[in-house]
Amino acid sequence: MTEKTAAFDVADYLDSEEMIQEYFRQVAADGDSSEIIEALGEIARARGMMKLAEETGLSRESLYRTLRPGSKPRFDTIFRISKALGLPMFAS
Repeated sequence: MTEKTAAFDVADYLDSEEMIQEYFRQVAADGDSSEIIEALGEIARARGMMKLAEETGLSRESLYRTLRPGSKPRFDTIFRISKALGLPMFAS
């Protein structure tokens, strides 16, 4: 008998501000730039890409391209996204 499993999607578990903040804090502390970009994408999907597009002035398509694995976005774009998401870029 074959068991069916669902693919793991971290965005499904980012259901509170505390969870989002802690997830990003951990990734920022332990990860590299590609992991931080991926985490921002997961958080953006959890909160709603359309809402983020409105807050940043970027199109949804541009956000998906910017936050996809392997992308090399400009720092000012990542800073703008993190600010709109209410996430600290630098630990204090």
